[in-house]
Amino acid sequence: MSLSTYASFVRFSHSIFALPFALTGALLAWRVHPFAWSQVLWIVVCMVSARSAAMGFNRLVDARFDALNPRTAMRELPRGAMTRTQATIFVVVASLVFIAAASRLSTLCLVLSPVALAIVFWYSLAKRVTSFTQFFLGLAMAIAPVGGWIAAGGGAGAEPWLLGLAIGLWVGGFDILYACQDLAFDLGHGLRSIPTRFGLAGAIRLSRLMHVLTVGVMAALGWVAALPGLYFGGVALVGILLAYEQSLVHQDDLSQVKRAFDLNGYVGVLYFATTALSLYLG
Repeated sequence: MSLSTYASFVRFSHSIFALPFALTGALLAWRVHPFAWSQVLWIVVCMVSARSAAMGFNRLVDARFDALNPRTAMRELPRGAMTRTQATIFVVVASLVFIAAASRLSTLCLVLSPVALAIVFWYSLAKRVTSFTQFFLGLAMAIAPVGGWIAAGGGAGAEPWLLGLAIGLWVGGFDILYACQDLAFDLGHGLRSIPTRFGLAGAIRLSRLMHVLTVGVMAALGWVAALPGLYFGGVALVGILLAYEQSLVHQDDLSQVKRAFDLNGYVGVLYFATTALSLYLG
């Protein structure tokens, strides 16, 4: 099987959503702790492997539903491009790589690694038992900056928790929009989500509120961490991107949901870049 099949299986390119925030958490910790390129390497390995394991697990447990949903029927497992055994081996290997990489960062990271995996795996099962599925994806992604902070040697402080809250609100907000596409399917197959509970109009309003709060929490982080004006300029640009993303989605027109979703790749990169510049130029 080709590497491209595995990359498509876990949507490898979407690693860019959480990775910048993990590195941002590390950047904030490195203000007062020694920096090492080896930490950067292992943080990247941790992020990519944990996300790959989580996405692979998601594809495994959702394979039956993916086969029934026209939007997802061409994914690797439903169309037979990958077997369940191959997918299972991939998830196990990715999980072991994550644990091994965590051990290279610190003993605390190693101890917490199974907890992190449990959190990111739980999201894939949440839609069967709770309507607040998208909040659990936010939680799963929120551990990225906290993990980056811990990996870089950060101690007690409000910064990683504010950053984790910001990314959790951001991810939960855009996943609500994404879930709107599957409202009819989810209702017909007993799956739960924010849109199935609150309807399209209510879900979109909640998504917009969460993105407003995202920008507010990012600004609060800048104030708590005493970051320079350049940082707040970056937060303003993130706000503009999120406002544009929200403008593409309406309850009567979901045709631009994929386009809105893809914009989020720019959000993480922009936020990381402006935070890095503000720290090292400011």
